[in-house]
Amino acid sequence: MIEDAIKAFRKGKPVLIYDFDDREGETDIAIPALSVEPEDVAMMRIDGGGLICVSIPFSAAEKLGLPFMHDILSFSARMFPQLERIAHFDISYDSRSSFSLWVNHRDTYTGITDVDRSLTIRKVGEAVKSVLSGEDFDFGREFRSPGHVAILKASQKLVYERVGQTELSIAIAELAGITPAVAICEMLDDKSGRALSKEDAMKYAAEYDIPFVEGREVVEYYKKRAEELKIRV
Repeated sequence: MIEDAIKAFRKGKPVLIYDFDDREGETDIAIPALSVEPEDVAMMRIDGGGLICVSIPFSAAEKLGLPFMHDILSFSARMFPQLERIAHFDISYDSRSSFSLWVNHRDTYTGITDVDRSLTIRKVGEAVKSVLSGEDFDFGREFRSPGHVAILKASQKLVYERVGQTELSIAIAELAGITPAVAICEMLDDKSGRALSKEDAMKYAAEYDIPFVEGREVVEYYKKRAEELKIRV
């Protein structure tokens, strides 16, 4: 299904990405950021139900001056010692978090509506496209923080270093040859109160004709094509 996922991203269409049984065990709805419209945000919040974020590459985040939230908290703990315990990362399935800043675009009103969040997501995509094209971009002029859209900063070596939804979604975007900025949202189960099962996510994918791809497929295909496409080795 990885090739179907790549084709869908090229068309700006959604893909369902399941990470790993021994990791989060979650499926995310993923949509290229530049294609996100209000109806896409509505679909993510209603059919997904998790946190709506935007994954961006490490290189773009560095050019935009966006740090990891962990680094912000660690630095702040020097002045506010009570933050030191909060900054301590102790999730068993990962070594760190991808969270960076939470933002709203300055043309939004409250920032939380489907219209506002889709605008913020698209504008983050435009920012990534600009800096990866070698253009200057004044992030503070376009965005304010805190806001309602979380930016996720991918690992520098992508799936060679970390295999979270952040890296998996960016890997598919790079394979598709599109701007690597992707809106993602976890799919939750309102009956169990937990993540939607892989089986139910696959049923949803089949019902709505959305490609479903597993993390192992993404990692294997990406590493296989990386040298050929000169993406990352």
